[in-house]
Amino acid sequence: MAFDIYTATDYGQLPDFKADSTLNDPMLYRPSPALQNAVNVALNLGKPLLLTGEPGTGKTQLAASIAARLNLGEPLVFNTRTTSSASDLFYRYNAIAHFQYAQQKQGALLSNDEVEQQFIRYQALGQAIRSGRRQVVLIDEIDKAPRDLPNDILNVLEDMQFEVPEINKTYRAASEHRPVLILTSNSEKNLPDAFLRRCVFFHIPFPTGPELEAILTAKIKHDVYTPDVLRNIIIPHFLDLRERIQRKKPGTAELLYWIAVLLRMRFDPYRLQNVMHLPPQDRATLLMSYHVLAKNEFDLSILRNFLGFA
Repeated sequence: MAFDIYTATDYGQLPDFKADSTLNDPMLYRPSPALQNAVNVALNLGKPLLLTGEPGTGKTQLAASIAARLNLGEPLVFNTRTTSSASDLFYRYNAIAHFQYAQQKQGALLSNDEVEQQFIRYQALGQAIRSGRRQVVLIDEIDKAPRDLPNDILNVLEDMQFEVPEINKTYRAASEHRPVLILTSNSEKNLPDAFLRRCVFFHIPFPTGPELEAILTAKIKHDVYTPDVLRNIIIPHFLDLRERIQRKKPGTAELLYWIAVLLRMRFDPYRLQNVMHLPPQDRATLLMSYHVLAKNEFDLSILRNFLGFA
């Protein structure tokens, strides 16, 4: 069945949203044996693990998986921006607020501890180094940063130490509290060689059919969408669509959300075995679900033509 128009009430009240906790459950993350080996190499060497791979292959979720399986709490996340500097990984100093305070208090001086408390906010890597315990830190999409940033943190990757000159303090992680550092890159630009030498590198390829099956059977528990249905109907249909899509191919995340949409629409998966024989209304419903997979008009038009719509 398809959704009704928006499915909101006459009074504008939206339907309750019930998130499927299994979709992003870190304990259900299924790394390949090769990725497990790369993680173990990085852990044993105390080196950052640099991950590449197309979007949707599970780069960012790996950090949560490691943290959960090693009982290290929630990972600390730094989302890299095109304007990020090396110091942003550790702390941010609100110089304007400090100046305004000094003006209001007619130049009254604060101690370094007071300045730290009021005007400095520690960021992911800085929090981990200061925490006095082992934590996982995810630096997401580091290739977005200016080229100087990777070069500027070379020594930090070795020493896990940083300075806060505004308060004349230095923090360093003890060896037993060394952060587990996960870096992701979409390969939008090359990273400096000196930076790469300090990392353990792994490229996550798109999962094979059997790997997709392992991922889905761990996350999808349903009387109709059984392991056999996932293996013989859902995965082949998805891989066929993925082959047809040209500009932005859907990843594992899109596959999981597509299945979630089919479940909420109560779409019988056996209808996918011969979609061209479906009634027009059922094909229109299926096309609606494809909006989760296609991310631009060009790819959506390919799927529209696949279902026989002009």
